[in-house]
Amino acid sequence: MDEPGSVYLSLKLAAKLFGKPLESLAPDELHRVHRVAARQSAIETLILATPEAASVILPENSIDASLTEIRGRYGNDQDYQSDLERIGLNAHSLRQAVARDMVVEAVLERVAAQAAAVSEIDVEIFWFMHKDRFRRAETRALRHILVTINEQLAGNDRQSARVRIEAIRTRLLREPQRFAEQALKHSECPTAINGGLLGTVPRGQLYPQLEAVAFALDAAMLSDVVESELGYHLLYCEAIHRERLLSFAEARNTIREYLEQQQHSLCQKAWIATLRRPGMGATPPSA
Repeated sequence: MDEPGSVYLSLKLAAKLFGKPLESLAPDELHRVHRVAARQSAIETLILATPEAASVILPENSIDASLTEIRGRYGNDQDYQSDLERIGLNAHSLRQAVARDMVVEAVLERVAAQAAAVSEIDVEIFWFMHKDRFRRAETRALRHILVTINEQLAGNDRQSARVRIEAIRTRLLREPQRFAEQALKHSECPTAINGGLLGTVPRGQLYPQLEAVAFALDAAMLSDVVESELGYHLLYCEAIHRERLLSFAEARNTIREYLEQQQHSLCQKAWIATLRRPGMGATPPSA
């Protein structure tokens, strides 16, 4: 049986790297997980041997909360216990693995807290050097009406559906301000309950047929009838938000968070590097 900490680490990495349970990984994915887990497990072993790790006191209720969160992923106790058994864990070994993981995280957080502070000047410099990273793509504020095509359903055969959508469009050409009302009354899309509101949409989220039409509309413009695999559509563009660079004020918090994460990571890596040197130990972070 694999060491509980290594098994638990592999489970976490499978979810983090591939978004899958461990048993669902392809052979090459499983090989990568095992390779990364072995490397990370070796680092964690070094961390757990430090005075910093020995000084960590985990409240039992914190471990309980983590175990409760894991149990909550399963529909019932039988599925939970079966899964633990399948991967070679039980309630006791899982608790050990969770506690180990929490100690490592606590030590790394303590080390990261000693990282150099990110100044406002650091943030401004990053902004001026990397402005293109903060380019916001063009979006459209859209509403939508759908009449489905279903030859087996009375009133939704192709000809009838076309007549219905054309009648709606005729009404809206006269009174476009009634789009939300018409969507609520006639649309067969779940968005009907919100007046057909699709929200603020970037490219890449709509069916290709709809996207081509949506991003050719001017503001306050109604589309022609568009056919997709779902049926017939009408689109209404309420507003156009052109591509633009975020201002420094808009980007400041994102930049600061990014730089702080970078500083924390560098501090942790430097500290871990000292653990790998023969005969050298890490300098305990100050309180």
